[in-house]
Amino acid sequence: MTQQLTAPADLDDFNEDPQRAALLTRRAAKAVRVAPRGNRTFTAKERAEQLADQGTFVAFAPARSREPGVGAGVLTGWATVNRRPVVIISHDAAVAAGAIGAVFADAVQDAQRFAIDHGYPIIYLNDSSGARIHDGIHALHGCGGIFRLNVKATRRVPQISVILGPCAGAAAYSPALTDWTIMVREQGQMFLTGPDIVKAATGEDATAEAIGGADMHTQTSGVAHLAVDSEAEAIQATRKILSFTPTYAGGPLPESLPVGPDAAAAAELPYVVPSKASVGFDMTQVIAGVVDEGSMFEIMPTRSPSVLTMFARLDGKPVGILANQPNARGGILDTQTSVKASRFVDYCGRFGIPVLTFVDVPGFLPGTVEEGRGVITYGATLLRAYAEATGPLLTVIVRKAYGGAYIAMGSPSLGADACWAWPGSEIAVMGPGGAVALLNRRELAAAEDPAALRDSLAADYRENVARPWIAAEAGIVDDVILPEETRDRLVASLRMLTA
Repeated sequence: MTQQLTAPADLDDFNEDPQRAALLTRRAAKAVRVAPRGNRTFTAKERAEQLADQGTFVAFAPARSREPGVGAGVLTGWATVNRRPVVIISHDAAVAAGAIGAVFADAVQDAQRFAIDHGYPIIYLNDSSGARIHDGIHALHGCGGIFRLNVKATRRVPQISVILGPCAGAAAYSPALTDWTIMVREQGQMFLTGPDIVKAATGEDATAEAIGGADMHTQTSGVAHLAVDSEAEAIQATRKILSFTPTYAGGPLPESLPVGPDAAAAAELPYVVPSKASVGFDMTQVIAGVVDEGSMFEIMPTRSPSVLTMFARLDGKPVGILANQPNARGGILDTQTSVKASRFVDYCGRFGIPVLTFVDVPGFLPGTVEEGRGVITYGATLLRAYAEATGPLLTVIVRKAYGGAYIAMGSPSLGADACWAWPGSEIAVMGPGGAVALLNRRELAAAEDPAALRDSLAADYRENVARPWIAAEAGIVDDVILPEETRDRLVASLRMLTA
């Protein structure tokens, strides 16, 4: 697909400077090449320039295909985003549908090495049909090299994949190896096998959206982390994530001027949590009353909603937030929430981003289904993520914290630098109801009024075993604090730990 080219004013007089005119003509010819599918009309260069700060994108020397006059299918270069350097790798869907050939792969690997060597985040603007069939083993070898450098970059620089078109087969693996994947609905898809092959192999009649669309991957598979409605929103989300992240592991965090929390949310903090442990509430109201106003940016909002993962700012400093969401399945942990939570904590931990954990967790979901899914293994990944984190870890127990889930949610035993509990919280191996049923089953069986005895025993357990003052007296929890004191404690600790 091409567009009508209007000559710029610089080309009015070819005879005055023919070399300049020829250069501008070549640039203009490149600028009109567009992706040929659907309504997407942005070139690889336009996409890179939209992401970059205005006028800062500089392309690397173009890779040359073995076929004369045919591009490599990818544009690479560097730029600044939010005034900090990044490397951009932008697929050119107008060349062989963005297929990854040997030359394409060489260009991508050169850009990856440059980013790793200099400590620059890598942004992949993906729109590719997969490995280039004509290049055979050379294409597969090149894809493997890209994947290896994806992994090598993991401990060095942030990597974000933006899915702007179909990413099939080998093209889907690189995004899965990066930190965050953003997909445009009805435009970007990721799948190992497309609808035609699925139909031939299994007889299943499915669309590209059903197999690998943005909503499927952000809600069901968990392969992607944000679904947006346009390329502009995808670019904005990418810039937002970068605004919370250091340029390289060990680098300084991008701070901003501190602002206070949302005033209404802060005023409501003492009243947000219901006194009854079984009644839900919205944990985002607690977070809004603590962090800098307007700074919350949620990652993976539609996947496993019983935990919240988001970036925010506290006292102007970027922080990652992991919190139970009592409004969704009581804030319980399971296999999927463990994967979601551990991925987020791991990312923050690798790049020294402080993690604030807000706890109201009844435990891990019991039953044969979860055990069969490997909840032990996946729960352990969350333990590992906290234990390996390099940045400050600050934890607030808002209401209940039971069993292994208490440990998994940023407990002091996993390395939390500070941990506080609100006065009405409970910390125990299990909740009062379950504990009484297990410890006092004989008394309950013999009681004339089992319900009354159960309530009495549960109240005694709550006061003598589960109340937070016991943990504070043992030195495991730093202090029992009022909800309205939370921000001040967090800010003071963060200043001390990041001084």
